[in-house]
Amino acid sequence: MNDADVSKQIQQMVMFIKQEAEEKANEISVSAEEEFNIEKLQLVEAEKRKVRSEYERKEKQVDVKRKIEYSMQLNASRLKVLQAQDDLVSSMKEAAGEKLLNISDNPNSYKFLLKDLIVQSLLRLKEPSVLLRCRKVDSALVQSVLEEAKMEYAKKANVRNPNVIVDDRVFLPPPPAQYGDHVHYCSGGVVLASQDGKIVCENTLDARLDVVFRQKLPEIRKRLVGKA
Repeated sequence: MNDADVSKQIQQMVMFIKQEAEEKANEISVSAEEEFNIEKLQLVEAEKRKVRSEYERKEKQVDVKRKIEYSMQLNASRLKVLQAQDDLVSSMKEAAGEKLLNISDNPNSYKFLLKDLIVQSLLRLKEPSVLLRCRKVDSALVQSVLEEAKMEYAKKANVRNPNVIVDDRVFLPPPPAQYGDHVHYCSGGVVLASQDGKIVCENTLDARLDVVFRQKLPEIRKRLVGKA
């Protein structure tokens, strides 16, 4: 083999090596491009998931905040409704209390009412000796019906006439000049107690009004606001 053949063969080997290198380089480049695109896609998807997750978190926060605000507004509305109902019931009781003050304005009818209240109190106590308290302005009326009340009680309870002592030192509060003038007032009625003071029957008009309102409150609410 002469020098020309050797040179030609070397040249062919160089071209072959160069071609192999170029193909390998292209292969590496394509592989690197694919890996880059895959990694880029993964990063993009990861960022998308992160953004979606953040959006969902904020959406949940907004939803929770909206529900809390709605619940607070609903509770506030309910409280306003309940307050309005209470005010309505209170105003009704106040109106009834004002009417109680007028009962004692008619001495004839009030006298019989006092008698019935005394009889009822005696029947509740069923004591042989009791202390009776009334308003100072009612003392004369109470004394005028006391004997009749004692006899009526004795007949109903089938007992002897009880000993009823009318307290002439301590009286129930007087009626106010007008309704709401002061806290301590009495619209009328009586309070009876056993001699030892352990059993008390408060049979004033104001006490009876309180009892009636407590007992009838569900019915009153239903009539006024449509539900108990």
